[in-house]
Parts: sequence; C-alpha cells; structure tokens
Amino acid sequence: MFTATESTRSHRRTRRLIIVVVLLVVVVAVVLVARHATAPPSPPPAATPPGAAPSPTPTAPVDEATALVTRHMLTLPPEAALPHELTTATAGPPITVPRPEPIANRVIADGFPATAEGALGWLTDFNETALRGGDPATYLRAYGEAALPHAPSPQGNGLLALLTSFREEADIRAGELKPGLTVTYEVTQGLIKGTADGGRFAVVCTLGQLSFDYQGQATRMGIGDCQALRWTGTAWRIAPGARAAYAPSAWPGSAESVAAGYRPLNRGGVR
Repeated sequence: MFTATESTRSHRRTRRLIIVVVLLVVVVAVVLVARHATAPPSPPPAATPPGAAPSPTPTAPVDEATALVTRHMLTLPPEAALPHELTTATAGPPITVPRPEPIANRVIADGFPATAEGALGWLTDFNETALRGGDPATYLRAYGEAALPHAPSPQGNGLLALLTSFREEADIRAGELKPGLTVTYEVTQGLIKGTADGGRFAVVCTLGQLSFDYQGQATRMGIGDCQALRWTGTAWRIAPGARAAYAPSAWPGSAESVAAGYRPLNRGGVR
C-alpha cells in the first residue's frame, strides 16, 4: 500500500530532482553562452600564393567607431566565469559611475552625463534592470526602449540568448512567473573600451555576478556584456551600426577579470 509517508518522500525526491535539473540547465546555458561570447576571432585569410593575382581589397577605410566596436576582446575559457579565487591585483583604479534618480514610466533610468563614465553607468543600470527576474520578455522590453533605429537586433545578444536557453530548457515560458525562482545580475566591475566622435560614441562593458536561485539552491556565474552607445543630446542609447564584440566573461575580481581589463566600479550617489 502506498502510504502518506511514501507519498511525501516521493514528492521530496521529485522536488529535489526538479531543483537539480533547473540548476544544471542554468550551468549549461551559461557555459554555452560563455563559449560563444569568448570564441576566438576568425583566422586571417591565407596569403596569396606566388604568381596568383592578389584578392581585391576594400578602398574605403573602416571608420573609427566601427573599428572600436568590432575590435575583439580577450579570449577566456568558459570556466573563467565560474566562482574561484580572487586576486589583489587590479587593472587600474575604480571607475566612478553615477546613479541617477529613476524617471517615471521608463524601464531604464536616464539622467546620466555625456561622459564615458556616464555611458558605463547607463549600461550598468540597463543590464541590472533588464536581467532582473531572468525573463527574456523583460530584456526585450528594456532593449526596445533603449535602442536607436537600426541598432543591432537583440536576438544576437549573449545575455538574451542565455535567458532564452534557460527558460526553454526549464520549460518556463517568457513572461511566466515561476514561484521560488529568483534571478539577479549585480554589476561590480566594468571597462571603457573607448570613445569616438568627440566622446558622443562610447563602447563600454559591464562585468557582474549573474545569480539563479531556485527554492534556496543557487548557481552563480560571472558574465560580461559590451554595448556600443550613442549620446543623443539628452541620453545614452544603444547605437545603430555594428554589434559590439562579445565581452569576456570572468568571475568578478579574479585574475582573469583583471587580465581582461575590468576595473572595480564606484557607484556614485544620485545626481
């Protein structure tokens, strides 16, 4: 006879199995995205054999902004994103970024200054807000609000791919609430890859701890993200044109994060 005690035990085993499956899916999804995000650049074309006609070369130079956007970042192995030992070394002094007041009826706050640090502050706020809850629908809504016309499609973004893979494999629909599931992204480091057009164009990157917690069982990874941003005259927005080269993903504060150029962020007060 199937007793109440046996039923309770079976329920607990099922619950534990669900937790394990969900956490494994998270790990697989993050590592796959990390592999994609840190894939090495394609090899250069082979040299022209002796006697062969040289291949035609472009005559128009690549503009400064496009060269900055597409320049490859440091390649790191996927395991660099896993929690591991920290280092006392740094890639430079902390970067101070502002923390402006939220603006009503906007998913992402504005009010950041027209500086590279302001751009990094904006991306920090964007990523922390867009990834909260781990819902692709939230990310897409935030991206749609933040992207200028002809900006890169969000479908090619590594963060969106991670959230989508996690939801699909865990059989959680976009927009669906899952009791007991908490997803957060806390940015602690960043880098300014460079600026162009007199500082009105900037490529900046965040590095933060992406945490999945399901019914008390947590999985954490260090995930990086780079975006090309354009100053509109009043605010920073995701710029039209080429997609920014994928950011290195490393555990924040690790030797790998320092090697990639990430520096601690000093989150300033409300402007």
